[in-house]
Amino acid sequence: MNSLGFDKDPKDTRVVVAMSGGVDSSVAAALLHEEGYEVIGVTLQLYDYGEALRKKGACCAGQDIYDARRVAEERGFPHYVLDYESNFRESVIEDFVETYLAGETPIPCVRCNQTVKFRDLLDVARDLGADCMATGHYVRRTVSEHGEAELRRAVDDTKDQTYFLFATTHEQLDFLRFPLGGWTKDVTRVHAQRLGLVTAIKPDSQDICFVPNGDYASVVKSMRPGSEQPGEIVHVDGRVLGRHNGIVHYTIGQRKGLGIGGGHSENNEPFYVVRIDTARNEVVVGPKEALAKNILNLKDCNWLSRRFGNSEIRTTVKFRSMMKPVPARVSAGETDKTATVTLETPQYGISPGQAAVCYDGDRVIGGGWIEGTGISGVL
Repeated sequence: MNSLGFDKDPKDTRVVVAMSGGVDSSVAAALLHEEGYEVIGVTLQLYDYGEALRKKGACCAGQDIYDARRVAEERGFPHYVLDYESNFRESVIEDFVETYLAGETPIPCVRCNQTVKFRDLLDVARDLGADCMATGHYVRRTVSEHGEAELRRAVDDTKDQTYFLFATTHEQLDFLRFPLGGWTKDVTRVHAQRLGLVTAIKPDSQDICFVPNGDYASVVKSMRPGSEQPGEIVHVDGRVLGRHNGIVHYTIGQRKGLGIGGGHSENNEPFYVVRIDTARNEVVVGPKEALAKNILNLKDCNWLSRRFGNSEIRTTVKFRSMMKPVPARVSAGETDKTATVTLETPQYGISPGQAAVCYDGDRVIGGGWIEGTGISGVL
């Protein structure tokens, strides 16, 4: 077996590498090429080229395409740029906007992996006759004793990206490879320097790629003119505390920038956004304890563990990418696409639109999109 799990020589193994233009995917491609694999680099152009050149520090932007091409040229393997602007707009940006307008918190990086990268791009890789597709994600892929591919957290907890890949299907996981999941980011940087890659000291992207300045509301307003409708800020007890300039400026758990001033609570304790009522165009606020939730209702679930079935199992759950997984129970709903997660201890700031990802140790067993939350007695 070669390092990618195929019973043939690396030179006879064709690998399509998804190259974003960052250091991680550059190292993944260069290392596989160094091992002797037949590497084909593919970069997705997700924006109009002129617009992309103005986006600094964003994945798959103008400079990133140029950097990916240079890595391929200098290492000596072919590289293609595919225009996925319309795919990305329809599958990711439109979903982001609609989720915000619904008063929810979108996770566009999951949608991008779920659709553009691990659906559309995988089809391209197969069309190119590839044996597999590799990416620079920090996750691990293992194979069980039954020959089933499993998704596991990266060795480096601070870089683990399994949260963003929970929607990866069994079929996709069979075809995917993740060369970097077994080491830390500093090792990646060392290899980049050793290989002389132009991306060796390139900083990591920090923002959502199509919102590099962090101004989510501006994206929503530009795509949905007139969506910024003023309304009332209401306390959970029904008191009207002030006015807002549009629900697109608020997210569940938000504390700063509410615009209601002080004097509305005892000891001037802070308020948090507890709920966004789109039907009434209201932002509902309250004390921190009003944010506590321990019931998560999931939709559009994807399960990678075949032992889950219809039973209730103990698990750990993340509803934000960088949080430490917390103990919970998960039970199947009426279909395999729905489930209920019950947290052992109530958590704060959980919003519909986020993903809830379930783990068995370091293995991802699956997850789904949060469509509702609640509070019940502590377990």
